[in-house]
Amino acid sequence: MSGVLALVMLLLVASPASAAVMITEYAVTTSSSLPYGITRGPDGNLWFTEQQGNKIGKITPSGTVTEYVVPTASSQPEGITRGPDGNLWFTEVNGNKIGKITTGGTITEYALPTASSLPEGIVRGQDGNLWFTEPGVDKIGKITTSGTITEYALPTAHSAPYEITRGPGGLWFTEARGYIGKITTSGTITEYALPSSLSFPTGITRGPDGNVWFTEQLGNKIGKITPSGTITEYPLPTASSFPYGITRGRDGNLWFTEVGNSKIGMITTGGTITEYSTPTTPSTPVWITRGPQGTLWYTDQTNNKIGKITIS
Repeated sequence: MSGVLALVMLLLVASPASAAVMITEYAVTTSSSLPYGITRGPDGNLWFTEQQGNKIGKITPSGTVTEYVVPTASSQPEGITRGPDGNLWFTEVNGNKIGKITTGGTITEYALPTASSLPEGIVRGQDGNLWFTEPGVDKIGKITTSGTITEYALPTAHSAPYEITRGPGGLWFTEARGYIGKITTSGTITEYALPSSLSFPTGITRGPDGNVWFTEQLGNKIGKITPSGTITEYPLPTASSFPYGITRGRDGNLWFTEVGNSKIGMITTGGTITEYSTPTTPSTPVWITRGPQGTLWYTDQTNNKIGKITIS
């Protein structure tokens, strides 16, 4: 399917000291598809999941969209990441599977050994495997590029691991119950309690400063954790922002989405926060990732769009 031209452009300048930010939006071909996870592919395009559309989407840097149907009906694909094998790997929450798609669009699925595991986040590990979360059964999973799956149970019951990223010493992940977890590639797990158990940590990413950064959806904060486990939190300036996805930008800052107020946020490693309104409001920007040439890309569920952020 062919993509569409950009619908809206917006030029925002936060302050004299801030860079100019232009946001461009592109419509997803399938209506009401609920685009969710997004990542940069090995082909230079952005790849995203469509929860309700049951498809994997691809968008070129210029905005052309192509979609591929997931074989399992109503699988609800969510997390997606670039694998070490040149393919894209994704989770299927309802399908209880891990999916693999080539850049040519061929999809392979691998069933999980534990029922109702609800796989969510996924990332490429330092060991050349794919690591993913299983909030339905409180486990972290590992899958080789040939499809062999291993699962590791978390120490805390009902911890609901959510998103996962590569970081210092292993894989780091958020736990909805109020923890940040780390698992080494050999399977050793450490958990760090957040100041508030009700903060609902969600997105997580490795920062440019050697720390790991995460969002606190209900705490309305951005958190930072050092490799040794020291946690610092930064409150957002806008109430009820519900920060969600987060990624490291090429500008040396962390960029995140705010599902509660139609904004994209940026935080420096020193803790200074700037917010940018999306061109179309209300919107629900969910996941965000780094793209080519210093751009950032996000999914917008309310408006069924993919957004591109260009920093001058």
